Amino acid sequence: MEGIVLSDLNNIERISETLDTDYHKLQHFISESTWDARAVIDQVSMKVSDMMPHDTLTGLLIDESGWVKKGTKSVGVAHQYCGNVGKTANSQVAVFGCLCNKKYAALVDTRLYLPKAWISDRARCQEAGIPHEEQVFKTKPELALDIIKHQLSMGVKFDYVGGGGLYGNDIALARGANSLGCIYMFDIHSTQQVYLEKPELYLPERKSKKRPAPKQLKASTESIKVKEYLKSLAASDWQKIKIRHSAKGILKGLFHYQKVYIWDKNINSVEERLLVISKRQTKEGEEIKYSFTNATLALYTEKSLAQMQAQRFFIEHNFKEQKQIIGLDQFQTRKWLSWHHQVALNMLIGSFMLKEKLQWKDDIPLLSARDIMDFLVFKFYKEMTEDRLIDQIMQRHRKRQKDINYCYSKDEKW
Repeated sequence: MEGIVLSDLNNIERISETLDTDYHKLQHFISESTWDARAVIDQVSMKVSDMMPHDTLTGLLIDESGWVKKGTKSVGVAHQYCGNVGKTANSQVAVFGCLCNKKYAALVDTRLYLPKAWISDRARCQEAGIPHEEQVFKTKPELALDIIKHQLSMGVKFDYVGGGGLYGNDIALARGANSLGCIYMFDIHSTQQVYLEKPELYLPERKSKKRPAPKQLKASTESIKVKEYLKSLAASDWQKIKIRHSAKGILKGLFHYQKVYIWDKNINSVEERLLVISKRQTKEGEEIKYSFTNATLALYTEKSLAQMQAQRFFIEHNFKEQKQIIGLDQFQTRKWLSWHHQVALNMLIGSFMLKEKLQWKDDIPLLSARDIMDFLVFKFYKEMTEDRLIDQIMQRHRKRQKDINYCYSKDEKW
């Protein structure tokens, strides 16, 4: 932890320089040692679950995060959409689970996404050290369901599951979460089709003996896109709700709730959802959000549902803290084991940050991860002597020269 706190970059080379420790020992600890990353992550999850306040609803929030990478060797790297840059890029992407209650949040689980190009290349998987049982292609929503199942199996306490549009538009994920007994609040795209009345599915009659018999089912009522449904709403259809206190005052918005139905054409199933639509004013203009939930207004208040929908902000904020403060996106690992070791350590530090925020929430309610990091630097830092600075520079130069020599030796062999 001290190395991450004091290093200007949170990779092995910089941390070993900062701690004045052997680079190869630290490299071995991350890349080759056999300590169990999953056991550490699970321990973090249980600790965070126990720490969380339970005076309001606790959510298990699901989202993915990515890191731009160079080359083709880093495990899971591919030209794919990377939310970190908002476009497709050569990157790694992982799905994360985050426990959140009000403004208190910490990452508690992860699954590295392996594109089909990786799964179909067994030699590449073997070179990256991917375990045989992990060499199975899974979509991001399938990885999200794995996270939900795993957290439930450990007894982690949460009241609902939340996720963005990628997850909300996957009917199988919603069905899976529902079958596990979970309440969910998943965002959906504005183009999602819904039925305002439950449709009956039927097979049309054959119009002519010369034509083949119809095979595709039809719905007895017409569907409508949620963005088109929005246009039909009057001012009286909206409720003003104060969601929570925030650093910019009370977060509030207009909310609308409507029972709707969707048709899963893959299995020809008609399923009920509660559609939640919100409108909030931001600096950029009006923000409109659409979500599906299996919660009902008979069991949950309108305000509780509004709070569920608005909580996704905190997993995004947690990613920001993990990357900017703890350096989640700065590691330079390539293989499966080292990637999981590094992420496990970052989650461990994230749980420490949460513990400090909760411990001091009454005396220092605005305590941030940056505040905690600055305090640790103050506690750990010792003024560097000129000899120590020169020695650190020379260590760096020796490693650079070793890398240069290695490149030239390859050229000579060629």
